[in-house]
Amino acid sequence: MLQRIKMLWRDEEGATMVEYALMLALIAIVAILVVTALGQKVATTFDNAQQQLPAGGGQVTPTN
Repeated sequence: MLQRIKMLWRDEEGATMVEYALMLALIAIVAILVVTALGQKVATTFDNAQQQLPAGGGQVTPTN
């Protein structure tokens, strides 16, 4: 039984799965941070553009 535990402890195949899981978690955290930071800047840009447009509701009046 002790030999089996030692063998499992030295097994490196499980370590690669853990490494991939850690990389995936890190990538997810970075992606969330980037989207949050850029999302606020994009929202501010659209708000500024909206303030520069003339009021009118976007309705087109037909001309004859």
